[in-house]
Amino acid sequence: MRIPCAMTIAGSDSGGGAGIQADVKTFATLGVHGLVVITAVTAQNTKRVAGVMEMPPAFVANQIDTLVEDFDVSFAKTGMLGSADIIRTVGACARQHDIKLIVDPVMVSATGSPLMRENGPLAIRELLARTELVTPNAPEAEVLSGLKVRKISDMRKAAKKIAKLGPKAVLIKGGHVNGKTVTDVFYSNGKFTEFSGPRLTTDRTHGTGCSLSSAITAELAKGADLRAAIIRAKSFLASAIQNRLKVGSGIMPVNQMAALLRQAETGRAVAEVWRAANLLVESQKFSKLIPEVGVNVVMALPGARQKSEVVGLSGRIVKSGGRAVITGFPELGGSGHVATVVLAAIGHDPSIRSAMNIRHSRENLHACRGLGLTLGFFDRRKEPKGTSTMEWGADYAIKRLGKVPDAIFDNGGIGKEAMIRLLGKTPKEVAELALRIARKIS
Repeated sequence: MRIPCAMTIAGSDSGGGAGIQADVKTFATLGVHGLVVITAVTAQNTKRVAGVMEMPPAFVANQIDTLVEDFDVSFAKTGMLGSADIIRTVGACARQHDIKLIVDPVMVSATGSPLMRENGPLAIRELLARTELVTPNAPEAEVLSGLKVRKISDMRKAAKKIAKLGPKAVLIKGGHVNGKTVTDVFYSNGKFTEFSGPRLTTDRTHGTGCSLSSAITAELAKGADLRAAIIRAKSFLASAIQNRLKVGSGIMPVNQMAALLRQAETGRAVAEVWRAANLLVESQKFSKLIPEVGVNVVMALPGARQKSEVVGLSGRIVKSGGRAVITGFPELGGSGHVATVVLAAIGHDPSIRSAMNIRHSRENLHACRGLGLTLGFFDRRKEPKGTSTMEWGADYAIKRLGKVPDAIFDNGGIGKEAMIRLLGKTPKEVAELALRIARKIS
């Protein structure tokens, strides 16, 4: 099966966070083969750009010509085009080979270093005449439009003015515009669309513009229309920003592989929860530990912050005819109660990613103590108003003990069944712990 190709025409970031490195990682993650045309080589890290060496325009053209000889290329994105000569060369090649351009008008690096000569902005305006989409941030939109961009109404005015330069569509990114909400303004065919979402970080992030424009290009190469490509690209970028890479000592780069790694981790968690659940029901002794509400086994994805990032059984393990029976399948968001407990634990110890609940009884607690388990406890009667019982209770028990215990229990309350929750690094670990308890009380 042939996969689609997309081209990046941009500079090389030796720090690996932006430029062609970010583009190729984005293409690969989204299932597109990346073709590379290098316009410049930089010496940079997460703190500064120490040097820039531009490619001769003729060699830029040579790269493009050579690639289109062999590869089917419909879409290319541009990043760092440092000079008017390089910009005009790229434009001429795009016309010659009928390549549709998505232009990210890179002018300044995330660390504040200029990446375009003074003659560049004028040539970029000329390039926009045959561009499918241009994706400036607010400062770049100011240069292209000649208008101040401080708020959404400014972004709309700037988009209209940039559109007069000839691009089929304009997407002005709102990351540089102050506010808790980030709004990108899309202008095409005389109509505006606003894409809004919460600001994911107040810190500067390296590689966001490159990754967004390359994600849009990848989706277009796969056959999406422009609006759908932007929506998918923004979702991709949100995950990449939320999972920024902790490398270097300066500005953290986005993690283009985050979505792919999440899929892999989800698959792993589903498999591990399912194996643990089957391990439990295969034991004839486990049914004695099943509470009235049933049992759930969960595993959180790395760095999970919410229940939708925790795999649990969509149903429960229940008792039927004296035996344990699984009534659901593992899925993200499959648990509420037990997922909340493991999320609280992760906040104190990221290695503790699994949990399950078992029946509360004196006998079971005695077995836990006999096995040398550390126990945490919370009293529902002391729960502050307006809080989630499980979130507060688990956090309270962990803080009171000074570490994440092997088990957290409570004595229940009105309409609330008393419960013991086992904690561990993997579903297999907590399942085996439950079976040890079951054997202890036999």
